[in-house]
Amino acid sequence: MKKLFTTKNLALMAIFAAIAAILMVLIEIPVVFIAPSFYKLDFSEIPILIGTFIMGPVSGIIMEAIKIVLKILLKGTTTGYVGELANFCIGCCLVVPAFIGIVVGIVLMAVAGAILNYYVMLPFYEKFMPLEAIIEEGAKVNPIIKDKWSFVWVAVAPFNVFKGIIVGIVTGILYKRISTFIKKL
Repeated sequence: MKKLFTTKNLALMAIFAAIAAILMVLIEIPVVFIAPSFYKLDFSEIPILIGTFIMGPVSGIIMEAIKIVLKILLKGTTTGYVGELANFCIGCCLVVPAFIGIVVGIVLMAVAGAILNYYVMLPFYEKFMPLEAIIEEGAKVNPIIKDKWSFVWVAVAPFNVFKGIIVGIVTGILYKRISTFIKKL
């Protein structure tokens, strides 16, 4: 723990979290061929993953939390904080097992995303948008979606698999270059 909270690591966590927050605020891409347009792909997990590979999974959780706080301060919320909570929980599912393998993270992210959406996030979202409207939006993308269960397994899970693959590929490309530079510091 002492090694985690060195001045260098604290500075790196702040930098990676700030970059992640900026990416989360500036780049949100609807993936309408998988899920309704209110599910947006962002690249904020890339700097978090790179920082996690450098400093470990506890730093990944800390960076995820800082990223969400910064995002809320910069942009606010349109989801009553449910989207931010979902991003934090599901993002942690990606970064925590990063040392076991990105594939495990992607699978965990997809399964946890589906389960969390079914039991936690969608019930919270219902306070802002009727569940029928959410399912209807999903059915516009994929007619197989008929209820909450099919929504989480046909829209949410594939969305998280897609996001995990994209984030994993970009992280793999960037990690070597960035980690070599940071280790020289």
